[in-house]
Amino acid sequence: MRILCVAEKPSIAKEVATILGGGRVSVRNSKNKFIKNYDFQFTFPQTGRCDVTMTSVVGHITETEFAPGYQWGSCDPSALFKAKIITKVTKKDVYDNIGKEARNIDKLMIWTDCDREGEFIGKEIFDAAKEGNRSLTMSNVWRSRFSHLERSHIVRAANSPISLDLRSVAAVECRIEVDFRVGTSYTRLLTEALRSNSIIEKKEVASYGTCQFPTLGFVVDRYNRVQNFVPEPFWYIEPSLRKENKKTAFNWVRGHIFDRYFVMVIYEQCLQHEYGTISKLETKRTTNWRPLPLTTVELQKDCAKYFKMSAKATLEAAEKLYNKGFLSYPRTETDKFPSSMDFKGICENQKQDPRWGPYTELLLSRGLESPRNGSHDDHAHPAIHPVNYVSIDSLQSANEKKVYEYVVRRFLACCSKDAIGSMTSATLQWGDEFFTSKGLMVLERNYLDIFTYKKWESSKQLPAFQEGERVKISNAILGEGKTSPPQLMTEPELIALMDVNGIGTDATIAEHIDKIISRNYATKQKKNKSEYIVPSPLGIGLVEGFDRMQFEGISLSKPILRKSLEACLQEICNGEKTKTEVVDSMLQVYSNAFRTCRQKISVLAEQCRSSRT
Repeated sequence: MRILCVAEKPSIAKEVATILGGGRVSVRNSKNKFIKNYDFQFTFPQTGRCDVTMTSVVGHITETEFAPGYQWGSCDPSALFKAKIITKVTKKDVYDNIGKEARNIDKLMIWTDCDREGEFIGKEIFDAAKEGNRSLTMSNVWRSRFSHLERSHIVRAANSPISLDLRSVAAVECRIEVDFRVGTSYTRLLTEALRSNSIIEKKEVASYGTCQFPTLGFVVDRYNRVQNFVPEPFWYIEPSLRKENKKTAFNWVRGHIFDRYFVMVIYEQCLQHEYGTISKLETKRTTNWRPLPLTTVELQKDCAKYFKMSAKATLEAAEKLYNKGFLSYPRTETDKFPSSMDFKGICENQKQDPRWGPYTELLLSRGLESPRNGSHDDHAHPAIHPVNYVSIDSLQSANEKKVYEYVVRRFLACCSKDAIGSMTSATLQWGDEFFTSKGLMVLERNYLDIFTYKKWESSKQLPAFQEGERVKISNAILGEGKTSPPQLMTEPELIALMDVNGIGTDATIAEHIDKIISRNYATKQKKNKSEYIVPSPLGIGLVEGFDRMQFEGISLSKPILRKSLEACLQEICNGEKTKTEVVDSMLQVYSNAFRTCRQKISVLAEQCRSSRT
């Protein structure tokens, strides 16, 4: 029996062939210089000893385009909502190689990434294979489920194939069609309008995307809040006392008050009392929780926060480490580990490292803690974790070094104990007012010793107060301050906003951020050692122009429409809706908005013009 295995990337094909072939693999070239065909034998439980060829694609091998007659300038943009679309093979040498290798096969086995996009690429592979073998049907297709390249894991995936998830394929087809029709029609409309008003150059393009503009909308909204912020004065009272040669300041429980006269009256009343009373004293154990298992979004947020890496650069580094077999699949929404995971074995691999090896040995000797479980599970991949050890000094890329070390340290932190502290809180009654002061003593650092990115330090220690004790007020100030504006948008904040609002997926968030920057709708600016994402005048004009159009019940710059589409895609995956139903309903909404946009396009052009001045 002959079986053709196809991976999503050449590096994955090589690694899987090496594992399944047991080192007895012959290699043939294809017409694509990056793709090799690996021949070997493997015994599958269902079929016995088989002749196997392992090859790969390089991501998507087809794309959607409009039929002839619908090119730019050949039709009205509104026609694109119903125009005929066709599938075009974009990587013909890769496509043809699969067809050639599939000519005499009995089974096709898909080894693409285990997410929606991977299912869709699997369907592309099936279509290419069917070109060379017309007898091939879905009943002849196996689909492997794997999340990393550790040997036993790959062998287990080969021995227990499942079926291709055609509902996920339909969901991706739906998303592609909606994004393609909406994006192309609006892009043509916007570009022609802005060119004719001399807002952009004749060769420039003003693109629109259903994720791109909500992403830009977050950035513009934050920028406008900063620009429009008006500081407001406030007042507060802060008494302090001395005991055991320590000065202890207390915070007013009322916080900041915006009425100066009111605060002055209370202040004068308090000053009539030379002494106050420690009305309440409480000491309690406090816990600083170790981190949850790592998701893609959390990885991107933390690498932006700690290393100033963009979401795109983070994901690229993580994928390279995955392709080399060092990390698990880095595109996951799951923040829990399966109970069957070999936590001890993974930790044993890391003992040899001079940086975190000593901590790992101590952790193993004391016994591993069961990691905390989050509430998210995409049922495709576990949380990101190290698979095989590699010395970070041997990695060529600085970003790969940072990402690998971060993932290892976070995994070890997940298997460690929580940090423990003691929090003492004293309440001071001075006159009729109450004030508080707190002191933290870190008793057990535990996971903080390995997860060096997070700080939790002991604060000032309170004197040995007694509940009911009368204390002399040594000083009291009537303080004044001003409210502070929000900060400009940071990349970790933008990633979090996109995630919670359903803009893109864990795998595409980085692309959407990169898109608004590459389109010159926003830029990255450094200020006070921090990096912020700031909208350009054009970006501001586009978002505010859409907002001024006042579409009926919707917004083209807010996340609601895209969030609705993502929910519908999940319903397709669950079998609750069909692709046709979702495509028709979403295109109806965007088509209606398109008509409004065209009627009021002068509003957008004027807003873009005024934003530049």
